[in-house]
Amino acid sequence: MAQMTAFTLLMAILYIGDVVSSKTKAWISSVFVCAVLFIIGYWTFFPENIVEIAGIPPVVATLLMYLLITNMGTLLSIKELANQWKTIVITLSGILGIVVLLLTVGSLIFDLKTVLVAVPPLVGGVVSSLIMSDAAQTAGLTSLSVLAILIYVMQGFAGYPLTSIMLKKEGKRMLAKYRSGEWTPIHEQENSQTDASDEDIPKLFKAVPKKYHTDFSRIFRLAIVALVAYYVSVWCAPFVVISPFVLCLFFGVVASSLGFLEKQPLKKANSFGFAILGLMLFIFDGLKKATPEMLEELLLPMVGIIVIGVIGMYVFSAVVGRLLGVSKEMAFAVSLTALYGFPADYIITNEVIQSLTDDEKEKEALTSHMMPPMLVAGFITVTIVSVVLAGIFSSILLSL
Repeated sequence: MAQMTAFTLLMAILYIGDVVSSKTKAWISSVFVCAVLFIIGYWTFFPENIVEIAGIPPVVATLLMYLLITNMGTLLSIKELANQWKTIVITLSGILGIVVLLLTVGSLIFDLKTVLVAVPPLVGGVVSSLIMSDAAQTAGLTSLSVLAILIYVMQGFAGYPLTSIMLKKEGKRMLAKYRSGEWTPIHEQENSQTDASDEDIPKLFKAVPKKYHTDFSRIFRLAIVALVAYYVSVWCAPFVVISPFVLCLFFGVVASSLGFLEKQPLKKANSFGFAILGLMLFIFDGLKKATPEMLEELLLPMVGIIVIGVIGMYVFSAVVGRLLGVSKEMAFAVSLTALYGFPADYIITNEVIQSLTDDEKEKEALTSHMMPPMLVAGFITVTIVSVVLAGIFSSILLSL
């Protein structure tokens, strides 16, 4: 397949996803629609490496993740980031709900080995899936080795629509409070004390003539911050494992607060759309592993495990959210990020916000309320907790 043929086909899928999301006012997520179309494509005429043919190999997707996550950090303030301790507690409670319900109810329906293999991929990404797949293969459990990968690939089909529904309910509730004057977002409280016109040029570079603030200068400074995050992760590795992407988010917040980066430098450099495009394609590239034969053989355990896990997640997150004063919709939404992580958490949240209002101030208010917890939760589950669980559960599986 020619590169431009592959690229055009993939752009058609992304556009169809946008149209369906817009027509349904985000009740049906574009990510969900695109995932279905990619599955159909892979089962019919798509070459397995269509995303790479189109020009987005894994190395490019990784680069875009560094830049995008650092860019996301500039949307937050240190105060907003500090307020996310509730998000972390709720997210961990949701994961606990998955573990508890699957080890009790799940192990009565399926055997213990199946549950052990399934839990880490259900709350994480490709790393935890590969750990459990390798452990199952080592233990001689070939079908369960495939199940670990299949759950990672298919869990988004439960997470995407549920997240969209929860965020729409939360967004409508907060929008009503904002319009009635019952709620003032943190960023508006902070901005009332600063000059909004300062956002285009970071305060550390006010003395630099405006003609030198080019698209390349913005991306250069963004790359510097991402590079620092990467090397801090490398330096910390002998003592503690910290995902460089978690540090990208944190350093993005700090760099923006100090005046080294402006708000959303990728957007100001006219590069944000392409970066999201590349990461969207990278998400769906994982669906090439879900063959019809694989689904047919493992459909029942896969569906059963995902349903039981999501029920446990909802119950535990709703209870803890209520205790912490967070709505059950928002609590469930942040827990659901375990099923897909970044960038799907950003994309779904953003399209819900776009569907709820056309007013820019209201969009900013909803973004400040829903985006930080969704991003933080996605990193906590996929990059940290799932890998820890995979290490524990793989050891248990190999000892049985």
